[in-house]
Amino acid sequence: MEDIPNYVAATFIAIVIAVLGFIYYAVNTATPGKKNLTSSLVVTILVGWIFFVCVQTFNGYFTNLSGIPRLPMFVGLTIVSIIILFIWPRTRAILMEMPITTLHYIHIVRVPVEMVLWWLAVSRAIPMDMTFEGSNLDIISGISAPFAAVFMVGSRSKSRIGATIWNLIALALLYNIVKTAIGYMPYYFTPTGGEVANLGVFYFPYVLLPTFIVPAVLFSHLVSLYQLIFKKDQPQF
Repeated sequence: MEDIPNYVAATFIAIVIAVLGFIYYAVNTATPGKKNLTSSLVVTILVGWIFFVCVQTFNGYFTNLSGIPRLPMFVGLTIVSIIILFIWPRTRAILMEMPITTLHYIHIVRVPVEMVLWWLAVSRAIPMDMTFEGSNLDIISGISAPFAAVFMVGSRSKSRIGATIWNLIALALLYNIVKTAIGYMPYYFTPTGGEVANLGVFYFPYVLLPTFIVPAVLFSHLVSLYQLIFKKDQPQF
């Protein structure tokens, strides 16, 4: 990991900050009159989670591959947290009021994420198959996100069906790269010849890709679909 240029880590950290900003804005907009308490609490919890994950990373927790797969376990905790948000009526009401355009614009970060993955692959920290040169087409979601935000859920044009289809396709692309990334993890993959395993995400700051960025993207898709399916009082659709 020492051979990876510093600008790669800097770019990824900027992505993390951008995602935090998108989430803060979405929650703040969904809770008017709360004096920013709810959005501040959400960001504080997320920053606390990021700090906890980073501490564990620096302590070598994730690079210890013996016993239960630790990184997938942490990812599982984020999935459970998302499920709880949809189950609890109070948080579900907030999800329904999040600005759907913001929930689409957030996917723009998938473009620089793909660049970071490519840089990591060039440095042999992850397999090239996890990039747009391989089987990962997730960059399409990032490129098309602003068009979906403007012409499917924005002020210029509305299409509930189009937005639903876009989210489902983008979800499928997300699933594809996640499945590929899991398959190359050292728990399940032994490199042979010139192959490399998916080791980059076990180190700071790239550990935040599976433990924060991917769950945030998944969350945005699920909330968008939730609104598109159940929010019947949106005149723009």
